Amino acid sequence: MSANLKGWLTFVVLVLIGAAVAWAGSQGGSLFFGIPLFALAIGLAYAIQWLVFIPSYLRQTEKFFDITGSITYISITTFALLFSPAMDARAILLWALVVIWAARLGTFLFRRIQRAGKDDRFDDLKPSFIRFLNVWTIQGLWVTFTAAAALVAITTTTRKELDAFALVGLVVWIIGFTIEVIADAQKNRFNADPANKGKFIQTGLWSRSRHPNYFGEIVLWIGVAIIALPVLQGWQWIALISPVFVTILLTRISGIPLLEAKADKKWGGQPEYEEYKKRTPVLIPRL
Repeated sequence: MSANLKGWLTFVVLVLIGAAVAWAGSQGGSLFFGIPLFALAIGLAYAIQWLVFIPSYLRQTEKFFDITGSITYISITTFALLFSPAMDARAILLWALVVIWAARLGTFLFRRIQRAGKDDRFDDLKPSFIRFLNVWTIQGLWVTFTAAAALVAITTTTRKELDAFALVGLVVWIIGFTIEVIADAQKNRFNADPANKGKFIQTGLWSRSRHPNYFGEIVLWIGVAIIALPVLQGWQWIALISPVFVTILLTRISGIPLLEAKADKKWGGQPEYEEYKKRTPVLIPRL
């Protein structure tokens, strides 16, 4: 099988998975001109990626990749909230939490790539139309999976007043968001100091976990799922894939494995780094 054909088959699979999630999450959900609102939001997530992919491929740039992901989160949750016929406090709360997270992270990542000038993860992908397209399509699926719990709760016809689940979920989200923001800020300051050039961070939250920012992100999406939990029914339970997907993505696919390999290549064998690895957990911070 040629690489090009394999790429197109991958594209089809990515779209079909998104369609399956759209169908399942739409059960018991609101309609917009006869079409499930949840499914329309998922379709919009993919459409935004493909729209931005076109100029990005033509210009051979990845500078707008991360910011597009954040804009997608904000766009689809806002769309779902505005056109949901039964907007309630739970839906508004979930919308606000997703927008706050996406705006903060998107701004942070966009500034980082502006400073760096490029993201070397895309070097081998940009020249190939289908491989680069699949990266953007994967981002559409990533948004779909991650925001599923919030979107289902925003678009469902089942409505419940704010309860203990909402309170507990909000507290969990705040804890996760705070950890992620502090960890990113600490690393940003560390890297900005010329005295730290060529060094690895092992202070602050980074002395408790090798990836505290990822831990925070996993925790905050668990919080979102907890808030959504009381209104899920039937096939809508697929929305609980949200925190599971984030955890698998960051710990097994694109997050920790890539960064650990990169760090091992750069500092592996150095006594200070090897000692840091021994005493510091990969993800869950030690007390």
